Amino acid sequence: MIVIVDYGMGNLRSVQKGLEKVGAEATISDDPQIVARADKVVLPGVGAFADAMAGLKNRGLVTPIKEYVASGRPFLGICLGLQLLFTKSYEDGEYAGLDVLAGDVVRFPQRDGLKVPHMGWNQLRIRRRSPILQGLENDTYVYFVHSYYVVPSSEGVIATETDYPTPFVSSIWCENVYATQFHPEKSQSAGLQMLRNFASV
Repeated sequence: MIVIVDYGMGNLRSVQKGLEKVGAEATISDDPQIVARADKVVLPGVGAFADAMAGLKNRGLVTPIKEYVASGRPFLGICLGLQLLFTKSYEDGEYAGLDVLAGDVVRFPQRDGLKVPHMGWNQLRIRRRSPILQGLENDTYVYFVHSYYVVPSSEGVIATETDYPTPFVSSIWCENVYATQFHPEKSQSAGLQMLRNFASV
């Protein structure tokens, strides 16, 4: 069973529908025990980093998620769910994350002509072909909506980069942890392929 973590924020139903389209069974839950027993976990999310961490803490989900990741079972973070995996975020202050991966979450710089948030279709440049990228071409277009991006302490976790206009990390892969800054559930056939791949890892 794939469990989609409900912490009061995010695109939960659209992620569930995407997984169902590729034949996977997925349930939405905020129950720490159900998350702990899952075969696979998806942590989606849109909104503010601090609010998301508060939602996880208030539901008693922080420790179960960290223990789940440490167990080696497959984990997928989407958009804010990617950012929450890192040490800290500088969104409207400085806030501690789950610290599953070392690194920071920072805002796109204010530059002439650069629209923030980064919204719409953009390309992936594959650096390491993670299992969820199988069957996808380099320069595949996927859908983004975000103002912040991750800066991992180790480049070894980077799976793809995207230019806006300078490169930023658009997905990571570290052992059993997969996470994307873009939204697979909104990325049409390419996104469904990623969800299909995750369901089968």
